Amino acid sequence: MEKMTEAWSSVNQNIELPTIPDRTFMITDFGAAGDGVTDNTEAFRLTIEACHQAGGGKVVIPAGVWSTGPIVLKSRINLHAEAGALISFSQCRDDYPLVYSTFEGLATYRCQSPLDGEGLEDIAITGQGIFDGGGEVWRPVKKMKLNAREWEQLINNGGVVDSEGEVWWPSIGAMNGRTLVDRLDQEGCKDKQSYEVARDYLRPALLSLRKCNRILLEAATFQNSAAWCLHPWASKHLTIRSITVRNPWYAQNGDGLDLDSCSLALVENCMFDVGDDAICFKSGKDKPGRDLGIPCEDITIRDCVVYHGHGGVVIGSEMSGGVRRVHITDCTFIGTDIGIRFKSARGRGGIVEDILIQNIRMREIAGDAISMNMFYNGNEGSGIWADDKYPISDETPIFRNIRMEGIVCLGAESAVYAGGLSEMPLSNMDISSSVFKCRRGIKLAHAQHFQISDVELYTDHGPLIELHQCRSVSAAGVKGESHEGEERQIAVFGANTADITLRRSTAETMQIITGQGVIQEEIKRLSY
Repeated sequence: MEKMTEAWSSVNQNIELPTIPDRTFMITDFGAAGDGVTDNTEAFRLTIEACHQAGGGKVVIPAGVWSTGPIVLKSRINLHAEAGALISFSQCRDDYPLVYSTFEGLATYRCQSPLDGEGLEDIAITGQGIFDGGGEVWRPVKKMKLNAREWEQLINNGGVVDSEGEVWWPSIGAMNGRTLVDRLDQEGCKDKQSYEVARDYLRPALLSLRKCNRILLEAATFQNSAAWCLHPWASKHLTIRSITVRNPWYAQNGDGLDLDSCSLALVENCMFDVGDDAICFKSGKDKPGRDLGIPCEDITIRDCVVYHGHGGVVIGSEMSGGVRRVHITDCTFIGTDIGIRFKSARGRGGIVEDILIQNIRMREIAGDAISMNMFYNGNEGSGIWADDKYPISDETPIFRNIRMEGIVCLGAESAVYAGGLSEMPLSNMDISSSVFKCRRGIKLAHAQHFQISDVELYTDHGPLIELHQCRSVSAAGVKGESHEGEERQIAVFGANTADITLRRSTAETMQIITGQGVIQEEIKRLSY
């Protein structure tokens, strides 16, 4: 474990910061006005172009309310929003032209992001200002996420409601857009004009940086995005520190940070409070992602805090290009739906490996503290484990070599809920030196070479550990109690379960309960 930590520390030292000349350009010198009324789109363009032509420098946004359309970044520029600066992006959807981009793992047309750049080098967004994406004019809203008064107010302000009366959309084009876009994507259509009818559906990320090198995001606040908030794709050398990312808790696709096929990244001292997954690792979806083959790799996440979010730190489900060499340490998750989250499905393919997670603190997690779901189909809570076995192919996702230690969780539905595929079990994983106070304990299915050591479990229901169709599982030094009265117990199910090793750490041996289909003589029970 120490060698692994040292290896990731050396990765941090190899991350390059942008090199930007020390010269300053004020947007007010190019006609910008921070009165909240003036359209400053052209002033931003002129300032950035002048800075770029001079060889780069700092574009300064002083205190004020700065209304603008999309800001297109250029190389060797630091967009610096001073304290008191609120950059309010246009709420007119027609101000965002279609560009060829990526979203949810697939290359397609999207509306241009408010902060946009492609093929750039040495770029930064810094300062203590706020970038607001005006997302409320783009996002659909589910009725179940609002109270009656909020729902009534929303539908009275315009837009349309679907035929089921369950989802509000900002326009008919947005509501009907998905069917058209899915068909065009499946046909491999590259004609921009064909997508124009559905442009209201093609919500932009607040920030999209594609194929960029040496990126710095520091101190600023990014909020209220139409879709994902921060989306660097196929980029290298990213430093993201001390930023705040905020979206309404009901924001559809309101991810915080999506590191997508990126390498050499450090994310530290950041705060997230969002409407979907908070810190995400992605690398393309299904065959297009495998064919592109750009993994997300050599990344450190440390000293971050996540409040609301579907997951604190999430890998997948778009991980077809692979995710590897990730170090997550010293983070706090409060009130997220899930704490540490892995998700994939048959058809994705890809390999997730060499993940080290240390010193994570959690409180009041609505679902699982740690979740590994290989049956994810795009809906929260989706995917039921099944024992049916499929042929192994390049569509089979592989999750292996994942280590977690120093996890402390006060309040969750379960400590660990992890299930692999019957043809490709979760492999070579361990959880150690951790404490969980949850309704339920650890449940594993289709896992092999899994070690649980020095873990304390305090649960309300069921056994402390439950194994289904698992092989080569070792539990050592497990302590705790279940309020159902079955202390220090393990339940074992499945005809293929074998080679289960239990080592006690107290005078009591752990009680073992076997379920239907277990061949008792194939189970090893060892104590010392």
